[in-house]
Amino acid sequence: LGWAPRPGLPPGAIALLASGPDGEMLWLDVTHRPALAPGVRLMGRYLLPPCKHRWHTCAAFLPHGGLLLCGDRRGSLLLFRCDGSSGQAAENTGVANGVPSPVQEESGSEAQPSCLLHKEAFPLESPLSVLFGLHGKTGVTSVTCHGDYVYSTGRDGVYRQLRLQGQQLEVLRKHRPCKGLQWIEELRFTPDGDLLVLGFHADNFVVWSSRTSENLLCVPCGGGHRSWSYCGSPEAEAFAFIKCGDVMLYRREAEPCEQQVLLESLHGREIACVRHLGAMDVPGHAALNIFVTGSEDTTTCVLALSERSRAAVPLARLSDHISSVRALALAGPTGPGHEDVSDKGLSPLLFSAGGRAQIECYRLLCTRDPASESVVACQVIHVASHRLDEHWERKKNRHKLVKMDPETRYMSLSVVPGTSTEQLLTPWKFLAAACSDGSVRLFGLLEAARKLVLVAESFHHQRCVLKVEAFLHARDGGERHLLCSAATDGSIAFWDITSPIVDAADALQRAEGEMQPLALGAPLLTVMAHSCGVNSLHVRETPEGRYLVASGSDDGSIHVCLLEVALGRGDATTGTCLRVLERVARPCAHAAHVTGIRVLRPDLLLSASVDQRLTLWGRGPGGLDALSTTFFHVPDLAELDCWEVAGAGGELSYSCVLCGRGLEILRSTA
Repeated sequence: LGWAPRPGLPPGAIALLASGPDGEMLWLDVTHRPALAPGVRLMGRYLLPPCKHRWHTCAAFLPHGGLLLCGDRRGSLLLFRCDGSSGQAAENTGVANGVPSPVQEESGSEAQPSCLLHKEAFPLESPLSVLFGLHGKTGVTSVTCHGDYVYSTGRDGVYRQLRLQGQQLEVLRKHRPCKGLQWIEELRFTPDGDLLVLGFHADNFVVWSSRTSENLLCVPCGGGHRSWSYCGSPEAEAFAFIKCGDVMLYRREAEPCEQQVLLESLHGREIACVRHLGAMDVPGHAALNIFVTGSEDTTTCVLALSERSRAAVPLARLSDHISSVRALALAGPTGPGHEDVSDKGLSPLLFSAGGRAQIECYRLLCTRDPASESVVACQVIHVASHRLDEHWERKKNRHKLVKMDPETRYMSLSVVPGTSTEQLLTPWKFLAAACSDGSVRLFGLLEAARKLVLVAESFHHQRCVLKVEAFLHARDGGERHLLCSAATDGSIAFWDITSPIVDAADALQRAEGEMQPLALGAPLLTVMAHSCGVNSLHVRETPEGRYLVASGSDDGSIHVCLLEVALGRGDATTGTCLRVLERVARPCAHAAHVTGIRVLRPDLLLSASVDQRLTLWGRGPGGLDALSTTFFHVPDLAELDCWEVAGAGGELSYSCVLCGRGLEILRSTA
C-alpha cells in the first residue's frame, strides 16, 4: 500500500495505490468525511512487469499530462497513463439508499459493497515506459517531481534526474551525494534552493545538504528503518522511527550557525585538468567564461567565471567517476537541437576519464538564466560510459579470477576531428585515449544509442602513454585522420588512423554497435623528442598546410618539430608519408616539469611549468626566443588551456587558464 497526493483532488482526498497478486496494482481515490465512512473510488488497474518481487514501492502523479510514475521492488521505474477515462468508476462511499448514513460504532455494523467487485470493468493498463532495474535489485525508495524534472532514489547510493520525452522516460544523469550513503530514502527541495538527501549511512539517519556538501543532521538510530518520518523547519527538526516495536522520537531545536564561508571551494583536492568551453554574453552582465575542471576528488565541475566580479560559480557537479579525473576533451555539437549559436548558448559533448579505466560522456546545455545567481544555467545529460573491466564484473565466480590491469588509468583524451564527412557517412564520433598500461586506444561514440565502444588499440609504446593529440589533414583532395602519442621515454609517435576508423565504422554498423577491437597497426614515424616523459603536447596547422608539434618534458625542455604530410594516391587504405622538415629544441626552458604548452601562432608559443612561470616564446629561424615571463600563483601546475579573445578595437589577445592546487586565469597581448 502507498499513498500519493494527486493534483485536482479536493481537500481531504488522496490517492491510494495497492499492489496485489500477479502484479496487479489498483488506483483508488479515498475521501475522508467526518462522521461518515470514507469514500473509496476505484480509478484504474495497472499491470507491473514480471519479476521475482512484483510490487510497487513508491508512486507520484505527474502534475501535467495525466501520468502516474511508480517505482517497484526490482528497482525499475514505470510510467502509466492515469487520465481515468477507461471504464466507469466503482464506488464504496458508505451510502445506503441514496442517503449518507452515519458510521456505525457497533462492531456488527453492516458492511457496504466493495468497489473491488466492479474492478473487471477497468482494463489492465500496461506501462507506457519502463526503465528496468534502474536502481538495482534493492528497489526504488521514492519518486519526486520538481520543476520540469523527475527525481528517483534507491538503495544503490545514487539518485537520478529524469525528464519526459513525449511519454517516455529519459535519464539525464545520476548523482552520488556522499561516500557511504548507500541507502537513500527521499529528496526534499527547500525554498532557498537547497536539495536535502534523506537516508541511512551505516547505523545513522542523515540529512545531507547538496549545496554545502555536509550532514545537517545525524541520528544514531540503528540503521535502515522501514517506518520513519522526518520534519524540519527553521525553528526545529524531528525524526521519528520504529525500533523493536517501540516508537522513538528525536527532536532538536534550531541552533544559530556560527560558521561563515569566506571562499567556497571548487574541489576537495587538486585540479588535474581544465577546459574552456566558451564565453556567454548576458544582457546587463559582464561576459562569462564557462570552464570544466576535473579533480583528484573524483568529481567534474562546470563553472562560470565573471570577468567583472572575478568569482567562480559552480553550475553543475558530476560525480560518476569512482577514481580521480585526469583528462577532459570537448567535441563540438552536431545533429538537430545542438546548434552552437551564441544566442542559444553552448552545447558541447564532454568526455572525462581517469582512474580505474573509466570514461564518461555528457552533453552539456548551457543557457542564459538571468534569475539565477550565476545568470547561466547548465543542464547535464549523461550520454554514455565505458570501463575496461565491465565484462569482468559481469562474470560469475569472478572472485576466483585474476582481474586484468586493475590500476589502468587514462592519462589524456583527444577527440578525432572531422569524422562526420563524406568519407564516413556515420553519426559515430571517435575518441583517442592515452593509457597507463602502455596502450593507445580508440573509442567510438554513438550518441543516439548512448553507446561508447572500444574499437581499436595498440601497445606499441610498451610503457605509460602520457599524451595524445588527434588532428585532421584535409589537403590535396584527400583526408587523413592523424594521431600523435607521447610516452614516458620521451618519444612521440605519429599514426595514420584513417583506415582503422573506416573499418571500425563499417564493423559497428554491421554488428549494431558491438565489435572486437581492431589493431591500430604501426606508427608512421617516431621522434625521440626528449630524454624523459612528455607531459605536454599540442599540434597546430600552419597556413601552408604543415603541422607544428610542440611538446614539453619532465626535464624542463621544449621541443618543436615541423611536419609535412604527403598523401598516397587512391583511397584511405593507401599509404601516408610524414616528413620532418624542421626540429627545434630548447633545453632547460624551465626549471621544472613543463606541464602545459600551446602553439598560439606559427611564430608564437606559450609554455607553463611547475616552476610557476608562464613563458611566451617567439619562433624564428634561429630557434626559440623568450619574449616574456609571467609568474602565476598556482602550485603544482597540472594543465594549461588557451583561447583567443577579440578586443573592442579588433586587437587580438590570448587568455589562458592554469590548474593545479587552484585555478588561475591570465591574459596577454601578442
